[in-house]
Amino acid sequence: MVQVQLTRHLFAFFPQLEGQTLEVEATDVAGVVRALEARAPGLGFYLCDERGRLRPHVNIFIGNALIRDRRQLSDAVKAGDKVSILQALSGG
Repeated sequence: MVQVQLTRHLFAFFPQLEGQTLEVEATDVAGVVRALEARAPGLGFYLCDERGRLRPHVNIFIGNALIRDRRQLSDAVKAGDKVSILQALSGG
């Protein structure tokens, strides 16, 4: 299982995930996003555009490493990995 951590801001849009231990079965980042989408419909489109590419305001890390493939999300994950999904926020 892959452990997933989300920024707190995402819970405002997907409250059903708050307080849950997010663990998913996946072999790549795309699989992580699909598994999260299955748990919280709409989350996949919030993170990715209509072509499946990661949106510019979203970053995904595997451990401490920023993923390299923002287009197909093909970066590999394995059991025990921690995947962090961060959304940039701005304002003034």
